[in-house]
Amino acid sequence: MSRAGTGAGGLMPDRREQGDFFLCDVFDAIPKDDLASMEHPLFSLATRPDLRVLKYAHNGVEIEVTPSVRGLATLHDKDILIFCISQLMAALNAGRAVSRTLQLKAHDLLVATNRETSGDAYRRLREAFERLAGTRITTNIVTGETETTSGFGLIERWEIVRKTRGGRMISVSVTLSEWLYRAVLGRAVLTLSRDYFRLRKPLERRIYELARKHCGRQDSWRVSVDTLLKKSGSASPRRVFRAMLREMITSDHLPDYRLSEEPGDLIRFTQRAAVIEGPPPVLSEAALAEARRLAPGMDVHALAADWRALWARTGAQRLRKPDAAFLGWLRKRL
Repeated sequence: MSRAGTGAGGLMPDRREQGDFFLCDVFDAIPKDDLASMEHPLFSLATRPDLRVLKYAHNGVEIEVTPSVRGLATLHDKDILIFCISQLMAALNAGRAVSRTLQLKAHDLLVATNRETSGDAYRRLREAFERLAGTRITTNIVTGETETTSGFGLIERWEIVRKTRGGRMISVSVTLSEWLYRAVLGRAVLTLSRDYFRLRKPLERRIYELARKHCGRQDSWRVSVDTLLKKSGSASPRRVFRAMLREMITSDHLPDYRLSEEPGDLIRFTQRAAVIEGPPPVLSEAALAEARRLAPGMDVHALAADWRALWARTGAQRLRKPDAAFLGWLRKRL
């Protein structure tokens, strides 16, 4: 699945509708991220408590991020939001009702985001919930079709619903901010590579987010080092930031995209996959319904995305019967 090794500087090992609340029960939901936080730096890249007040302004967008006593929410804390967004989008794609309050199993969240499931991991997860709830954002970013200037937490509230006798959380209830929930309902999200959660360094994750948002499915995207530094939210001096980019270019393990340095202090992002001639294969509703029968509880749209990715990697050949090819692949996988 991955090209990269598992050394200290590479990718981590690959571990991988209910009235008032939404139950997170979609197995293997495809990772989704909201466009606003991919575009703008809302999270700290620090690995230690960060008590700075962050201010950012770019092209009419203004953001101020204020920490709680526990510090700013970090990019690794964002895994919780990505998990919630992924579950909500999988449910919406399946035609299910959703809610701003989600009930999830802590173990499922840890596994889906490629984390260990040790007692210490549950402690760090609780700290992440506290930072997400305590960090306050004031911004005029548009989500959905609404532009407002408002202040809010990244999550409105959270609570441990069940825990073991030893105090380890089992089930957690999370209420997303209205701002983030509106983005999900407006489908202002993008799909992430599953290898995103294997990136060790916060800056690597942030650079991937920016590449996914701005390069997308284009062949390439060029950006100045200065602009990339600003949009990343990194607190490093320019020369240090450039050195870190060069290290990423050398290691070359960013999912989906390859980085290169160009004259004029520019960084170019290029898609790893070859450009595909023609549209990807289209699956019928009958095929998706059969997939749901074969794989109950799984996100059939995520499965279809995985199958199309495999189709692209293996030559993007024209298929006379895409439904049969997809279902045949699914039966072998199960």
